[in-house]
Amino acid sequence: MGRPFSRALHGQNDPARYPLKVQAIRSRGQQPRLYVYFPLPLAAAIGLAPGELVEWELLDRGELHLVRRQLPAPRARRTAPK
Repeated sequence: MGRPFSRALHGQNDPARYPLKVQAIRSRGQQPRLYVYFPLPLAAAIGLAPGELVEWELLDRGELHLVRRQLPAPRARRTAPK
């Protein structure tokens, strides 16, 4: 769980996929709360940081989009030669 499907099963141009299982938090005297975790490789690929504010956009019953309203400034992977 949490690892992308093999590229052998999907073409190179297919998006990376991370199968996740919906988890439940059950606190005594409260309704269960559902959550999904965000895989670290995916978070690193888009520069998602802990505490960042995101929202779900419901497209239909089978598709949700995670939306970042404020994108952080891009970080350079290496410095440009002088």
